[in-house]
Amino acid sequence: MRKRSTELRLSRAGLAAIHVALAAFVFFMWWLLTTTKVLPPFFFGEPLKVVRVVIEWFVTGKIWPHLAITLWETLLAFVIGSLIGLAVGLWLALSPLASAIAEPYITAMNAMPRVILAPIFAVWFGLGVLSKVALGVTLVFFIVFFNVFQGVKEVSPVVLANARMLGASRGQLLRHIYLPSATSWVFSSLHTSVGMAFVGAVVGEYLGSAKGIGYLILQAEGTFDINTVFAGIVVLTICALILDTLVTKIEARLLVWRPRAAETESL
Repeated sequence: MRKRSTELRLSRAGLAAIHVALAAFVFFMWWLLTTTKVLPPFFFGEPLKVVRVVIEWFVTGKIWPHLAITLWETLLAFVIGSLIGLAVGLWLALSPLASAIAEPYITAMNAMPRVILAPIFAVWFGLGVLSKVALGVTLVFFIVFFNVFQGVKEVSPVVLANARMLGASRGQLLRHIYLPSATSWVFSSLHTSVGMAFVGAVVGEYLGSAKGIGYLILQAEGTFDINTVFAGIVVLTICALILDTLVTKIEARLLVWRPRAAETESL
């Protein structure tokens, strides 16, 4: 067991080294191609200047208010969208009649490219936080909804029959069987849900706002400052990686009952 854990740590360290090496190679090729003018710097930026802009943002503190508003919008969209998706998913999964009635409308709304709602939300809620949160909620809702709906449908009929034989009420079934099953499916979709909430916030800022990372990118694009545009993209990428890491840690803690891959292989 100790040997296997050591091998796992070594493989993770090696994988991390490969990731860093690949990122460094991409950065070097970007610098080489733009320095030799194979790629026009006006259109593709200059990596050293991009790094300089990012460092300047964090050193001077210019980025913090914009980053804070983007992350706040992301958090609100994720929490509200997840709660609504959980509630609606449970309701429709447990009510066949309501599910049959709502199915064509859910399918139609899910098929609609929801990014086009951003201008409508901007008219309805203004250019503040609410319009970005509304867009993020529409992106998160369907991910959580379909996972919850499927999670409830996947509950074992044998488990339900045994619980009913033991006298479990509808409320007890919901609390001890349906809700835990749906919640595990929600946790499995956390990565996608957080990513969609982040996308909703940034796209909403890009289409109309006075603050946020998307706003900085829009302003730079308006002045043809491609280096600042790439700097905004770099900051967004770093934030996305941090959010994904946090979600991974939360998922591992909340789904501690789930067997690990190494344990599964040993069995």
